Amino acid sequence: MGAADKAKNKAEELRGKAKEKVGKATDDKGKQNEGKADQAKSNLKDAGEKVKDAFRH
Repeated sequence: MGAADKAKNKAEELRGKAKEKVGKATDDKGKQNEGKADQAKSNLKDAGEKVKDAFRH
């Protein structure tokens, strides 16, 4: 996995966690769900990159 891809995925995960926390603090279920979705998307991208790496080696 490229370092840039890994950093981008981690940044997306952190943004998702922040959105989720803001949603909890403001009692905004939509923002909470958006944050969880961002985290899930980041985790899927990360898993895909790991699969690619496994086939390269």
